[in-house]
Amino acid sequence: MLPHVESRDVAASVDKLLAEQGSALLSMKALIAAVREQTGTERSDADLAGLITKKAALLGVAVLSDLGGPDSGRPDSGRPDSGRPDLGRSPQDAGRKFS
Repeated sequence: MLPHVESRDVAASVDKLLAEQGSALLSMKALIAAVREQTGTERSDADLAGLITKKAALLGVAVLSDLGGPDSGRPDSGRPDSGRPDLGRSPQDAGRKFS
C-alpha cells in the first residue's frame, strides 16, 4: 500500500500560519481548521495539534489548547471517582461535594 500523498506540504502551511499571526494568542481549533482549508489534509486533529504545538514552540508562539478532551481542566474531567478521600480536606468533609 502506498502512503497517502497530500496536495500541499502541511508543515509548511503551519509555519506560514504561525508566522502570519505573530504574537497573538491563537486557537488550536482555528489553526487546525485553517490548515485543513489550505491543504485539504485528512490528518487527524490530534496529529495536526501535535505538529502545530511543536512548530509553535520552536517559533515561540502561544497557542490556546481548546480542543477539549477527557482531562481538559473541567471540574468533571470524565475520570471516575477513585473512592479515596481528598487529602486536602478533613475526614468529615471527604464525602461532601464543594462548588
